[in-house]
Amino acid sequence: MLAKISKSNKNSLFAPISFYGSAFSIALPIMLQQLIQNLVSLIDNFMVSGLGDVSMSGVNVAGQVLFVFMVFINTICMSGGIFMTQFFGAKNSEGMQQAFRFKLIMGLSAFIPYTLVCLVFPRQVLSLMLIGNTQADMILDQAVKYIRIMFLMGIPMTISMCIASSLRDLGQVKAPLVVTIIATITNTLFNYLLIYGNLGFPRLEVRGAAIATVIARCLELVIFIIIYIKKKPLFAFNILSFFKIDGKLFREMLKKGAFVLFCEMVWVLSETLTTAIYNGRGGADVVSGMASSFSIANLFFVAFGGIYTTTGVIMGKTLGEGNLEKARQQKTWLLSGAAVFGFAMMFFGFSTTFIIPLVFGKLSQNAITICRQMVILMSFFMPVWVYMNTQQAVARAGGDTAMGAYTDASLTIVIMVPMVLLLGIFTSIGPVMMYFLVKILDLVKVTVFHFWLKRERWLKNLTKQA
Repeated sequence: MLAKISKSNKNSLFAPISFYGSAFSIALPIMLQQLIQNLVSLIDNFMVSGLGDVSMSGVNVAGQVLFVFMVFINTICMSGGIFMTQFFGAKNSEGMQQAFRFKLIMGLSAFIPYTLVCLVFPRQVLSLMLIGNTQADMILDQAVKYIRIMFLMGIPMTISMCIASSLRDLGQVKAPLVVTIIATITNTLFNYLLIYGNLGFPRLEVRGAAIATVIARCLELVIFIIIYIKKKPLFAFNILSFFKIDGKLFREMLKKGAFVLFCEMVWVLSETLTTAIYNGRGGADVVSGMASSFSIANLFFVAFGGIYTTTGVIMGKTLGEGNLEKARQQKTWLLSGAAVFGFAMMFFGFSTTFIIPLVFGKLSQNAITICRQMVILMSFFMPVWVYMNTQQAVARAGGDTAMGAYTDASLTIVIMVPMVLLLGIFTSIGPVMMYFLVKILDLVKVTVFHFWLKRERWLKNLTKQA
């Protein structure tokens, strides 16, 4: 149980150790799960990098489309999770079931555009990521091979993410971790067998990497369905009642979710745009160098998911119980803890630069240099990003999804996107310096979020309004 607020620590900046211990017990399995997933991605990139800059660039260009799809599904899960955690605090199982239906229905709706991109217009869409690249045609050949197979993981991944996120919303973080470990081992094994044709298996190169991922995602889904049927979590419902929707609540979730979706999609599309501009700054070495840096950075980016989910579970449960004063104090404690945690992750980020030559030693020297510079730069920004993620999580836990839409998204549209376009058109600076100049804007966002949270629009019990 989370620590109760006594008079002695009611106005303190930091919580008792027991509070952070309880928070860490939620965050650690989530971060371990994401770390394992990201290690698989790193292993994927390590194995594919042995095929050269072009093959690795193709996989990572296709991966940008998959990234957009995954962010969309994750955003839907976050939107439903706002209500899931509060209904959990209110001990309202019907509300939790409605939140789970929302995740599934909205998540599966994304499969239509995903199909169009993967099967109907893959080359046309992916070519937008390589405008100006000197090796675009060769990279696209590899990317199309990869993405046509990755299409098959769409539905299994969507359902798995909905179940896993709902378990985490209820504080049940161990089961998703175990499933991830099993899927990770499966993915790694089939990567080894299929990319280079080991132990008598066919050498399929980038197609092998895609098949390995699809196999792992299908196994992951099977295990989650078994957990769903046997454990019958509080959000579980009979499949025959799939469309038994509370129209008023669904519209409210859609309304709150629209703001979250708008904010996240603006972010992911702006990231896609900037990545396309970075990719145009050279050949396959630039694409593979930037992509490999994010593969390394994902090892310390696990902080975001851990602290975001933990904040949502703690704050959402407290708000759902109707204890607004306690939620107000927990907000201060969580933000203070995030500030310290962000600096710890910064130093961890610096340490990851030592593995770059080991993992990506077969890439060109220029690609390795870009990778190292980017990892150092992203490590510097970790305190800002961890704190900013916690601010977003506090706001969304209380249903204040407008903060991200009105401030984060507007700053991105009005300032960041024009800035990166101007830098891309009128300057010849490299991708690393361009990334630095663009990310300085996050300091402004943190400041705006600080004053927005003081207005306490997030301090609401949504279960009373549903």
